[in-house]
Amino acid sequence: MKNQDSFKIFIVEDDLWYSTMLEYTLNLNPDYQVKKFSSAKDFLAALHEKPNVVSLDYSLPDANGDELLSKIKEISPDTNVVIISGQEDVKVALNLLKKGAYDYIVKDDDTKDRLWNAIQHLRENAELKNELEVLKEEVARKYDFGKSIVGNSPAIKRVFGLMEKAAKTNITVSITGETGTGKEVAAKCIHYNSERRNKPFVAVNVAAIPKDLLESELFGHEKGAFTGAIARRIGKFEEASKGTLFLDEIGELDLSMQAKLLRALQERELTRIGSNELIKIDVRIVVATHKNLVDEVKKNNFREDLYYRLLGLPIHLPALRDRENDILLIAKYYMDLFCKENKMPVKIFSTDAKKKLLNHPFPGNIRELKSVIELASVMAEGNDILPEHLNIVTQNVLESFALKDATLKEFNIKLLQYYLDLYNSDVLRVAKKLDVGKSTIYRMIQNKELIVNKKYFDESVFN
Repeated sequence: MKNQDSFKIFIVEDDLWYSTMLEYTLNLNPDYQVKKFSSAKDFLAALHEKPNVVSLDYSLPDANGDELLSKIKEISPDTNVVIISGQEDVKVALNLLKKGAYDYIVKDDDTKDRLWNAIQHLRENAELKNELEVLKEEVARKYDFGKSIVGNSPAIKRVFGLMEKAAKTNITVSITGETGTGKEVAAKCIHYNSERRNKPFVAVNVAAIPKDLLESELFGHEKGAFTGAIARRIGKFEEASKGTLFLDEIGELDLSMQAKLLRALQERELTRIGSNELIKIDVRIVVATHKNLVDEVKKNNFREDLYYRLLGLPIHLPALRDRENDILLIAKYYMDLFCKENKMPVKIFSTDAKKKLLNHPFPGNIRELKSVIELASVMAEGNDILPEHLNIVTQNVLESFALKDATLKEFNIKLLQYYLDLYNSDVLRVAKKLDVGKSTIYRMIQNKELIVNKKYFDESVFN
């Protein structure tokens, strides 16, 4: 008995002997489920079963091939149709192929073999299509907001909300954040949750490509356009057609390329190097940078018009130190993942290990945390991860002050200034972190011993 997942084939043929011969031939494959019909009426009544392939006799008593092909495509558009005909009219064959028939086979001694080969190809194509759909579903699940970006802090929940808004439209998205905060992961999440999910996601790290090669990388070139151009090259814009182009480290783009990128985005068209042909582009743009582009505009390092063209929906990824207990959630996620991939028993963080993780500022953000956790998983001999297994270097903070002959007061000022910079001038947080009275910090700010961002404070603090 054949299972429900068998490849379903309908034979529509009024010649009983011929249909029986085709049915016998196709049933030699145990994976095929074959049904035969002698009239268009009976066949159409069963078309709701949505067969994978229909072998259709062109001349039936109650319908011709043209009419029946149109009805099949209307009722079951995914069903492939192979026309079997006793006539060799090329015009008729071409017309049917244009209307969507997969093949046109003339009745002769080789008909059953040609039909067998055509259906075999269709079966292989169907399997590849199913595999592709499964992969797409897996990718979509992988880049579900809550699974690819771990956390439930208020800061990351705000990011999720903005990403959902971005995924519902084609608006340009600009992602900012420190190195290691997951900007490319966020860009992929937006793409794979948008209507463009079945089209390419193409990533370009602007900083990693030499300036003299970047134009060719983005826009492509024709054969012979310059020395070494031995063949035509399709650029990343064309590769990402109808999908998403992710331009990472956009702040590193030099001014000459900024002008060319601006024109391409404004006109929605490009020209390959060495060609005069205009190529229309349909891509969704997502950019990312760890730089403050507003400052870069003020320094004349970044074009103001390009900045506003790329700004779109801004999404700022918070630093790991600003995500509260997300550090522990992410640490557990990477530990579980590493242990699973390496067939190791899952380990548990001790209370002191958790404290050590929470007290470290993680300047390298998620990338640093991942590295720390993977090493700890290897170094821990038992099931518990202890503080000594966490390779967190804190000496670099103190060494960076270069205070070999400093007084205690000078050291305290440097330490407080470091954490004020680290926590965006959040006095309460610094006070809690260092167990210092907040009034002490405010007094030092008033005395101009500490420098803070004035936009976070009332003017009275500085008077």
